[in-house]
Amino acid sequence: MYGITGYSNGYHQNQQQHSSEEKRGGGRRRRGGRRSRHRPGFRVSDHHHHHYNNDDDDDKQEQKAPPPCTDFDMAYFHSYAHVGIHEEMIKDRVRTDIYRAAIMQHQSFIEGKVVMDVGCGTGILSIFCAQAGAKRVYAVDASDIALQANEVVKANNLAEKIIVLHGRVEDVEIDEEVDVIISEWMGYMLLYESMLGSVITARDRWLKHGGLILPSNATLYMAPITHPDRYNDSIEFWRNVYGIDMSAMLQLAKQCAFEEPCVETITGENVLTWPHVVKHVDCYTIQHDELESVSTRYKFQSMMRAPLHGFAFWFDVEFSGPTNSPTNNHIPSLLTGASNNNHIDGIQKKKRANPNEALVLSTAPEDPPTHWQQTLIYFYDPIEVEQDQIIEGSLTLSQSKENRRFMNIHLEYSSGGRSYVKESVMR
Repeated sequence: MYGITGYSNGYHQNQQQHSSEEKRGGGRRRRGGRRSRHRPGFRVSDHHHHHYNNDDDDDKQEQKAPPPCTDFDMAYFHSYAHVGIHEEMIKDRVRTDIYRAAIMQHQSFIEGKVVMDVGCGTGILSIFCAQAGAKRVYAVDASDIALQANEVVKANNLAEKIIVLHGRVEDVEIDEEVDVIISEWMGYMLLYESMLGSVITARDRWLKHGGLILPSNATLYMAPITHPDRYNDSIEFWRNVYGIDMSAMLQLAKQCAFEEPCVETITGENVLTWPHVVKHVDCYTIQHDELESVSTRYKFQSMMRAPLHGFAFWFDVEFSGPTNSPTNNHIPSLLTGASNNNHIDGIQKKKRANPNEALVLSTAPEDPPTHWQQTLIYFYDPIEVEQDQIIEGSLTLSQSKENRRFMNIHLEYSSGGRSYVKESVMR
C-alpha cells in the first residue's frame, strides 16, 4: 500500500529465526528496580549506509557494516519480552508524560510525516506519534514484545499507520527516508546498554536532511556525594548485631555492597558540590566511535564538611528541534549557579514558561524520581572532607570487550593528599 517492498501493514517477522539455545545469559540484572532496553537483531544487511549531517546530501558517507548479533544481544532482546520491564517504564509518569508532551510540541514536524520508533517496546510512543498525525510510523524492535506491540496497534485501529518491524534496526529494510526518529534509548548512567548506537544507525540510514530526532541531545553529570545512612545500613550494621561483634564481616560486606555500581534514589541533600559534565551527546552528530570510550577530568570543591562516600551520576535529555543548537542549553540541573567545569556556558531552565522552549527530562536528585533513579559508585571506605576541600581526578567509561552492552568504569580520585582508584563493571 505504501510502496514498501516486502512489507505490509502491521507486524513483520524476520524470516531468519534463532534457536532457544542462542538465548543464553538470561534476562537483565535489575538494580534498584529498573530495566534494560530493547534492541533489534537478526541478519546483517549488505547495503551501504549514509551519514546524516547538517551540510548537504552530497556529504553523506558510507558507514561500516553493523556488528553481528551476538548471544549477548539475543539474551538482551529476550529479556525485553517480559511485560514487567515495559510496565515499569510506562508507569514512570515523568518519562512517559514528557515523551508525549514532546511529541505534541513537535506536532508540526510529525503531522503528515514518516516516523521511526527505534526500540518501540509495546508501541506506546508509536501510538502517540500516530495520534499526533503521523502519516506512517515504523515501530522497530528485536524483542518478541513486537508481537504484543502489533496486537496493541491493531486493537487501537492503527494498523494502517503503524508498521511493526521485528528485527534489529541495523538489519531491517525500508525503502524510504523518514522525517522523524524517536527513541527512549537512555540506560542507567545514560550510556549503559549502548542502545544509542542503534539510534545513530537509524539516523545514518534513513533520516532526511533537516529531520527531527527526539530526544535531540543528552548530558551525563557526576558529583561527589555523602550518604551516611546507606553506609551505616550496609556496613556499620555488622559492628554490633544483636550485641554480637561481627566486624569480621566488614570487608566482605563492603565488597558485596559496593563492588559494582548501585542504582538508587538520593536527594539534593546528599550532593556535596556543583555537578560536572561527563559527556554531552548531540544526537544529530554523535558517531559510533564516541560511544566506545568516554573520558573526563574533574575538580570539585566541597560545599560542606562531611564524609565523602562516592560519586553519583545522572542525566538530562532535551527534546529540541533540528534547527536548535543544543550546545548552549545545559548547565547542571542540580542547584542553580556557575559550574566548576568549562564544558557549559549557558543556562538550562528547569521550569520553562515559553511553550516553544525545549522540554527537558531530568533524572537529577532534586527532580521528581524516575525509574532510572541515580547511579552510585561507592567507595569501600569514606573520606572525611572539609568545607572547600578539593576533590579531583579522572573518569573513563568504556564498552566492555566481552559484551558491548556492559560498561567498564575506571575512576581515579584524590582528596586531602591521598589518591585512590576504583574499577568496576556495570552489567
